[in-house]
Amino acid sequence: MKLKVIPLLLCGVLLSAAADAAPKKVWITLGDAAYLQLQKLAPQTIAKESRAILPQVGLLAAERVHLVEVDEQQLAHLSASVHEELHRCGGFMFHASEAAGRQALTPVSSLLAAAHPSYALDNQSVVNALLPQMQDSNIAQTINDLSAFTNRYYTTTHGVNASNWLKTRWQQIAAGRSDITVEQFNHSWAQKSVILTIKGTDNPSEVVVLGGHLDSINGQGTSESTRAPGADDDASGIASMTEVLRVLVAGGYKPRRTLKLMGYAAEEVGLRGSQDIAKSFKAANTNVVGVMQLDMTNYKGSDKDIYLYTDYTDNAQNQFVANLLTTYLPAIKIGYDKCGYACSDHASWSGQGYFASMPFESSFTQDNPYIHTANDTYANSGNQAQHALKFSKMALAFMVELGSDGPVGPGPVDKVENFSGKLAVGQKQSYGPFKVGAGGDFTAVLSGTGDADLYLRKASAPSTTVFDCKSDGPSSTETCALNLSANGDVYLLLNGYSAANYTLKVTYRPQ
Repeated sequence: MKLKVIPLLLCGVLLSAAADAAPKKVWITLGDAAYLQLQKLAPQTIAKESRAILPQVGLLAAERVHLVEVDEQQLAHLSASVHEELHRCGGFMFHASEAAGRQALTPVSSLLAAAHPSYALDNQSVVNALLPQMQDSNIAQTINDLSAFTNRYYTTTHGVNASNWLKTRWQQIAAGRSDITVEQFNHSWAQKSVILTIKGTDNPSEVVVLGGHLDSINGQGTSESTRAPGADDDASGIASMTEVLRVLVAGGYKPRRTLKLMGYAAEEVGLRGSQDIAKSFKAANTNVVGVMQLDMTNYKGSDKDIYLYTDYTDNAQNQFVANLLTTYLPAIKIGYDKCGYACSDHASWSGQGYFASMPFESSFTQDNPYIHTANDTYANSGNQAQHALKFSKMALAFMVELGSDGPVGPGPVDKVENFSGKLAVGQKQSYGPFKVGAGGDFTAVLSGTGDADLYLRKASAPSTTVFDCKSDGPSSTETCALNLSANGDVYLLLNGYSAANYTLKVTYRPQ
């Protein structure tokens, strides 16, 4: 009997299934928002397990993540619903088994980088000499070269060819440098990820990663002949990274730590490439001290220039990136936003316990409207690469400042202080000053009942309108973190938005 083939669309992935065959079951994890969409589509769906993600993985407010076994056909409808209702792609991650999905529900604390790097900005002469060498015309050329492929989908010949092209391009830039290697990372699908390594001179066991995804997708379904130029998503991120590489090589820069640039395969279908790589690094006990993700850098859709995403990222490293921007690119306007569970490849690294940051081209709801279509072209990013140049400069400063440091080491022992109390509506409680040592993190974790808000400020007492960090969600579960590049004082304020019983834990490196 001839089976009827039904086309299915999964966030741009054209699937086919035999109508008379038993539905294939797959395991996914997804955040609260996507889970609600799934329950609307399939009310009988019940999560096998649900857990709140803990603050140490970088969330400013807890989000529950759910493990679900679903019919593969349901993913097409879920993906469409997430697009229409939440204005985003994905929101879920694939897992090879139930066990792998359960593991993803458990936040992994970093056993490899037991302490944050110092985050001191002490390589200004190097960074300031390299930044003027960066050119938007080079970025534009790479965007146009990559978007000239019919598509860069992870199963097509074009996707394979794009990976090979990127490997060759990076090899050409690095020619003559014996300390630089370029290789491809094999997956269970056709397209390979590309990894360039600049070996550290005296501290090569510690690694800094700069990544972006090389694949592209068309939301109407991507086959061999489908046009999906992906100029912004994510040829722009790869182009920004490539200009960082060009300038580092041209300037003769040799890092103390090992630097790795990564072009991930198959990001658009569940962060698959970066998951494979991050898991392999964790399994090998690779000490990755910092990760930056560049996913879309060339479309300026918001009033700020660079948005730092605060969920599934590391608070202290985000503050370091903000310090880089204010120091080296003071004209840049910094914004902050969240993008939810599994929105890009940084989530693969934070899921393995590594410190990760996600700077983005716009606020989440004002990103490029042309992505995942045949219209994601260089022309529809304004025929310019000036916006992407900002990201190249930021990323170069990130790689040099982290790459030039020596071993992290165990560092001084952190001090932990605990407080508790009650707050009436509108009542405030102050703590501090806390004497924090140079390069140290100050983290405050609030828990309890009711609704208390948390504010931190360096050097002087904060208010509800003047602060360096705030966490004011609709409960007393709040987290704030600061990093001090020099010895200094941190002050803390609690505000009773409603009556609250609270417990406060502060952790910091003392002077």
